[in-house]
Amino acid sequence: MSGKFKRIGVQLVDMSIQTDRLEELGHELGEEIAETPEYKAFEEAKAAVENDEEIQTEIREFQQLREEFMMARQTGNATQEALQKVQSAQRELHSKPVMAEYLEAQEELQDRLEAINKAISDPLAVDFGGEAGGCCKD
Repeated sequence: MSGKFKRIGVQLVDMSIQTDRLEELGHELGEEIAETPEYKAFEEAKAAVENDEEIQTEIREFQQLREEFMMARQTGNATQEALQKVQSAQRELHSKPVMAEYLEAQEELQDRLEAINKAISDPLAVDFGGEAGGCCKD
């Protein structure tokens, strides 16, 4: 029996047909997700952030500040003052209405995707976060 077929009871099943159908269902699921209010709100909020030059400038400045802090931390030169400066810049950026809307839309989409993932995973009875049969235990 070739690897392409699997015996289920007395019936041979063409695995490529099953795989094709699963991929088709995955594609359909992606299309349906793209039609949800959460996804549409996220895309709209993302576009608003991307098209706001002031916010883009603040994002670049924040990223530069964070990168400088991370480099200082790696070399042991990070200070509490520098950390507070990064945190303050992040709070300020996140307080901007366009960023706050984006972050809220992102969180709502993430919650929806987690619920969908749970709905898919529950029937499988597979815990992907658990240990793998003792092979990785210390």
